[in-house]
Amino acid sequence: MMGFSAGGDLTINAALYNSPDCRPDFAAAIYPAVFEDVVAPPDAPPLFLLCANDDDMATAGSLRLYSAWKEGDRPVEMHIYSKGGHGFGMTHQGLPSDTWIERFGDWLQVQGLFERTS
Repeated sequence: MMGFSAGGDLTINAALYNSPDCRPDFAAAIYPAVFEDVVAPPDAPPLFLLCANDDDMATAGSLRLYSAWKEGDRPVEMHIYSKGGHGFGMTHQGLPSDTWIERFGDWLQVQGLFERTS
């Protein structure tokens, strides 16, 4: 499951609060709007986090989520681009954040959720 901004919050809620049989296989929260502290359940799905340092709304929440998954010894990867602002996921800006989807694909592959073809 992947969500952007407020959808990132919905993605996190699905990973945190659904019963284990209803949780997504993975969660990708892209510049999520998460404002509260969380505790990752012992069986939390792998989490991919992505935001930009110049996005004040998403950076702090992403750091809290990363810490929660890390403290729970759950798989987590986080990328914080120096620039990109909020909403960079669908807009090419001539910045390194333009290639975020490749980082996501790399992560999916490492998690065994995606197989690249040559």
